[in-house]
Amino acid sequence: MAKHKYIETPEIMLDLWEQYKKHVKSNPRLIYQLDKIGNLVPVPHEAPLTEIGFYEFVCDHPETKFDTDCPDLSDYFENKEGRYSAYVRICSRIRRSIKNDQITGGMVGQYNPSITQRLNGLTERVDTTTKGESINDIKVTIIK
Repeated sequence: MAKHKYIETPEIMLDLWEQYKKHVKSNPRLIYQLDKIGNLVPVPHEAPLTEIGFYEFVCDHPETKFDTDCPDLSDYFENKEGRYSAYVRICSRIRRSIKNDQITGGMVGQYNPSITQRLNGLTERVDTTTKGESINDIKVTIIK
């Protein structure tokens, strides 16, 4: 017997994605900073889109409120056992949209560039010590 899909169609998933984006961008995170006279003042900061945030949004969404456990949306994104083939394009679109938001936000300083680089596999790895050769021996010089 086929397993029931919690998100019945790719169109419903796309609609949930659009609602998530609107929710995130219209509900900034508040960072408290000191003003010139020493008062803590809430400063709104736009939050980045994240896959985990989308999962949580779907779990808490009134239209998809679940009596028991929230479904594991990673099944949809990974096309578990080929059962979610109809969702592949929308899941790819969602991941590209998340990556674009994070990368461009990091590039303009809206989000922490170092974190967005690491999250999206953009860290630069340069070997400046061994010139690509393996290290077999370590020599230590003691200066008196």
